[in-house]
Amino acid sequence: MTHASAPSAAHETAVYTHGHHESVLRSHSWRTAANSAAYLLPELRAGLDVLDVGCGPGTITADLAALVAPGRVTAVDAAEDVLDKARVVATERGLENVEFAVADVHALDFPDDSFDVVHAHQVLQHVGDPVQALREMRRVCRPGGVVAARDSDYGAFAWFPERPALDGWLDLYHRVARANGGEPDAGRRLFSWAREAGFTDIATTAGTWCYAGPEERAWWSGLWADRTTASVYAELAVKGGHATDAELTAIAEAWREWGEQEDAWFMVPHGEIVCRVS
Repeated sequence: MTHASAPSAAHETAVYTHGHHESVLRSHSWRTAANSAAYLLPELRAGLDVLDVGCGPGTITADLAALVAPGRVTAVDAAEDVLDKARVVATERGLENVEFAVADVHALDFPDDSFDVVHAHQVLQHVGDPVQALREMRRVCRPGGVVAARDSDYGAFAWFPERPALDGWLDLYHRVARANGGEPDAGRRLFSWAREAGFTDIATTAGTWCYAGPEERAWWSGLWADRTTASVYAELAVKGGHATDAELTAIAEAWREWGEQEDAWFMVPHGEIVCRVS
């Protein structure tokens, strides 16, 4: 059985831009297999062994575990603290087929051919070497299994009404994320990264989240307003010289003002890939 070598220093330079502030977990805990992994669901059946990479607070993980039981789901994340939250979700749902571990997707501590499905949601945009990450995901996937990934594409976000301050928010986010070693426009690159990683049987799709209506726009604008001033992202923006506290406050206010508009609408597009392992 072959294990990957230790990650290089280049891999370790990538910083998770969002961190795990409450405003971030508010967003991540909303995610389900239905709204965030629908493209993968046709590949799932009872008895499969799944690796969920970058599981975060574990809401998608729990859905996957319910769908493949009595198969096993192994959920990994780079941050131990968020795994504690994922364990709580699994316990609350009475799931006994999930286990959790800290892991680096660039060098997964699992033998070759360990899983039938290897899944990553909103992960490859944040890692230092997404191609190496996909190679590792492929290595631990059994022949006939699938490696699946879904990532948003910030450069394709669309919203109405237009607000110059939100244009500034998007530009700032791009600068901060790339300074951290990530690629915020990952969605459009997934197919290319998968080909570079050596996959040849790749199904590509796109999916969206759309926020409109009073509750959705208040939720979306509120979490981004809070994230802009109180999260790790805010700290990195200031420490990196990308924005001042006053500029972040202005962006947060623009988010709240946008969210108060009755015709406010926001679309988050994603690239999706399902790569079959031969």
